[in-house]
Amino acid sequence: MSTSWDPLRDRTPARIGLSRAGDAAATRHVLESAEALALARDAVHGRLDVDRLRTELRGLGLGEPVHVPSAAPDRPAFLRRPDLGRRPAGDVDLPAANLALVVADGLSAEAAARHATGVLTALLPELRDGLTAGWTIGPPVIATQARVALGDHVGAAQGAMLGLVLIGERPGLSAHDSLGAYLTWAPAPGTADSARNCVSNIRPPHGLDHAAAAHTLARLIAGAQRIEATGVRLKDTSGLLES
Repeated sequence: MSTSWDPLRDRTPARIGLSRAGDAAATRHVLESAEALALARDAVHGRLDVDRLRTELRGLGLGEPVHVPSAAPDRPAFLRRPDLGRRPAGDVDLPAANLALVVADGLSAEAAARHATGVLTALLPELRDGLTAGWTIGPPVIATQARVALGDHVGAAQGAMLGLVLIGERPGLSAHDSLGAYLTWAPAPGTADSARNCVSNIRPPHGLDHAAAAHTLARLIAGAQRIEATGVRLKDTSGLLES
């Protein structure tokens, strides 16, 4: 039976206009919420299949992917100690590159597994046409038990001018497999979050699709090269980059 809420429900995964049974939500809504909570918990505690992701990333033709674990020894420590996820477990030895690429599990390994390769596959053709002449792209780095800031250590080890971190975002009751993409100019340990740009909610078909995310990232990368900065100085508004 259709209701006045249906047009809004078609536009958002948010739980709005829920039907009721007496003073409580209808049983189906309670069960849907319980399922969503279980998926979010599984996403937070899930572990990234590094070997499978390495095989996928190898197909991009950027060189052999490198695994860089964080200082968090396991998932429970990663969740309790965010600071450990922001730095690598040891020294990072990587070839020099102008653009550092990191795929990190973050708070949803499922998001990284589902979407990271697709985003990079869509992004690389645009990068090859738009990167500053002479710029090199480093081999993909797979970071586990990792937070965004671990990418700063990777970028610094490569002497990168720009770092791109694709990372699983914090799950919620509407999305447990959402990927975020963070761009940082001149990445180095201690970089402030205000110096980054983020493209979030990459999770087709319910969020941003891979091609759209790649196009937005390509525009931001072009703008970052132009003004030599990311973060609050770099904006992407309706396809027009401003500083």
